[in-house]
Amino acid sequence: MKYSRKDAKAHAFAHTKGIWAAALMPFRADLSIDEEGFARNMNHWIEDLGIDGFFIAGKQGEFFSMSIDERKRAFDLAVRAADGRAQTIMSCSDQNMDVVIDLARHAQNCGADYIVVHAPVLHFFRQQDETLVRYYETIASKVDIGIALWSHPDSGYLMSPQLCNRLADIETVVAIKYSVPRDMYAELTRLAGDRILVSTASEEEWLDNILELGWRLYLCSSPPYLIQTAADRRMRDYTDLAFAGKADEARVLRDSLEPVRQALRATRPSEKPHAHQKYWQELLGQTGGRVRPPLLELTRAEMAATKQAFENCGLKLA
Repeated sequence: MKYSRKDAKAHAFAHTKGIWAAALMPFRADLSIDEEGFARNMNHWIEDLGIDGFFIAGKQGEFFSMSIDERKRAFDLAVRAADGRAQTIMSCSDQNMDVVIDLARHAQNCGADYIVVHAPVLHFFRQQDETLVRYYETIASKVDIGIALWSHPDSGYLMSPQLCNRLADIETVVAIKYSVPRDMYAELTRLAGDRILVSTASEEEWLDNILELGWRLYLCSSPPYLIQTAADRRMRDYTDLAFAGKADEARVLRDSLEPVRQALRATRPSEKPHAHQKYWQELLGQTGGRVRPPLLELTRAEMAATKQAFENCGLKLA
């Protein structure tokens, strides 16, 4: 690792900045991992789009359809592809604690920068805070790598800002992907912004969070490589303008991306987000590939509608 256990928070606050994207995992026609395609995507995202870090083998990466060995392989591929040019955060989320710890140890040993572990599904809905404190304390006791929390509705509940403030006291908890309403993540920023990097996955809220909450980390979803091209890096550009204090110029660029956002929203079938995003990748010249069952592929009609919206959204391809 690039830091010691006791220095995890200081290292994160010094180095974990900018735009981090959640990587989709491309699968070949036979549903095996397209390792070459993934490496090409990573290189494009780093060199052409200027993305600073990558969330690997999470929900976007279809971790739920991958074996433990495949998830570890994804970690290895990402570290190799990043090659010191960008950072990595590996999703070790699982309902089985032994699996979480096994993946966390592999992430630490293979050279990942951090791990992320989402709040587990709990089969009770009252007084769960002490269970969650023990959950994250247990993981932190088994590895030295910095840990990002992740709270989202899929768990069946949301961790409160007050609970996350307690969890921020754990020595190696360094960040949180907080997929909650804005008032909740603003409150957590106020409570624990000196001990934990708070972020959320909404690109549409990213600029306001830089300007109003002082955020310096977007952690993370797929927009950084879906709404940008080598010739059209408006998300990267408005982010850098905001970091430089040029708020008005940043807003103009941010708002100019609305046709792209609308094209993605309007054509994405609610039950097919992965397939839709992978097809959009193909239209961009990236490697998208198939989705694994039980996820659904796009129909021809859905692909045609997406292609038409893509062609009319205003993204510059060259």
